[in-house]
Amino acid sequence: MFGCLVAGRLVQTDAVQVAPDKFVFNLPDYENVNHVVVFMLGTMPFPAGMGGAVYFAFPDPVSGSSVWQLLGFVTNDKPSAIFKISGLKTGEGGAHPFGMMASASPSVAQVGVSVESLDQLAQQIPVTSAAVSTVDSFLQFTQKMLDSLYNFASSFAVSQAQMNPHPTETFIPSSCILKWYENFQRRMAQNPNFWKN
Repeated sequence: MFGCLVAGRLVQTDAVQVAPDKFVFNLPDYENVNHVVVFMLGTMPFPAGMGGAVYFAFPDPVSGSSVWQLLGFVTNDKPSAIFKISGLKTGEGGAHPFGMMASASPSVAQVGVSVESLDQLAQQIPVTSAAVSTVDSFLQFTQKMLDSLYNFASSFAVSQAQMNPHPTETFIPSSCILKWYENFQRRMAQNPNFWKN
């Protein structure tokens, strides 16, 4: 019913069913994983009014049990989701439906899917650091680059009264940089690929 994917690894479709409505994937070498994708295989939909809460569990080396954190959910209308697990904190967990399951090993984390009603899913609050940014990384880079250029150029700004004559220097009014900055932002918002033309 479910699959789990980590970049650079084979797709896992071998979830262990630990209860009639609970499924678990083992995630070895989890310290080197940034994101995990959980998806429905398309072979069987959720029953009407149901969905899957997706959890991540760190192995607790002291107790041997797992510390579970809610990442988000998948449903028939949203059959896949990407979660960032690299920013999660070990030892910080919350209420979860997986009981006192023992971790497979100290180097193996677990991804769990709990089939629950859509009403229950709507009331749950996932860990905020697990949400993957919806902003395209290229757009995010471009925005940071624009900010950096404008801030850097502005740090050299002087008024006309403060200017010292430098015959070899060319001075550009900061209003020109600001105008370029605003135009570039506007064009990026209209068409992120405008620069390819």
